[in-house]
Amino acid sequence: MVDFTLWDMLRNLLLAARWTVALSLIAFIGGGLVGALLLWSRLARWPGAERAVRAWVQLFQGTPLLMQLFLAYFGLALLGLNVSAWVAAGLALTLYASAYLTEIWRGCVAAIPRGQWEAADSLGLSFAETLRHVVGPQALRIAVAPTVGFAVQVIKGTALASVIGFIELTKAGTMITNATFRPFTVYALVALMYFALCWPISAASRRLERKLRHAH
Repeated sequence: MVDFTLWDMLRNLLLAARWTVALSLIAFIGGGLVGALLLWSRLARWPGAERAVRAWVQLFQGTPLLMQLFLAYFGLALLGLNVSAWVAAGLALTLYASAYLTEIWRGCVAAIPRGQWEAADSLGLSFAETLRHVVGPQALRIAVAPTVGFAVQVIKGTALASVIGFIELTKAGTMITNATFRPFTVYALVALMYFALCWPISAASRRLERKLRHAH
């Protein structure tokens, strides 16, 4: 058993937490970009887009994230692409996030009364102008809470990346536990760190939601 002080545990977990944050940002930003493109294609009624996006959403929402991580890591290797755990985790979480975010945002846009689209059309606004000036700002107020709520889920979901060898907060906790045989202390610190990452995001979401509601 390695003699770790409480500070040694905390310091190593903080170092690992950097990669949890980095992976979460990659997944959320990448998923947001892909999700926005999927939403745009759906709303613009590109040929075949509705069916393709629906299949995409069903695929990534209907399969476990753990399985998606395995497929990204080992599946790409079978294709002759030897990717690192970093790349596989980032790819899997990005695709996973894109399916949820595009569906969240589609629901927010669908909540805007159809009359708003018709009014914009009567004013001669293009599809892009309607989204930017009429529908988008209204949908944004609705989307804040579920979008940020999903961001918290992405942070917690990064823990599953440990199964393919990505050393983030949970993986580091397991490694320290194996070295110290103090699981309660280590995992209590891990839980506190996840809380420290997620709670400020949720609090900021509530403040932003109130601000947007008052500005309406």
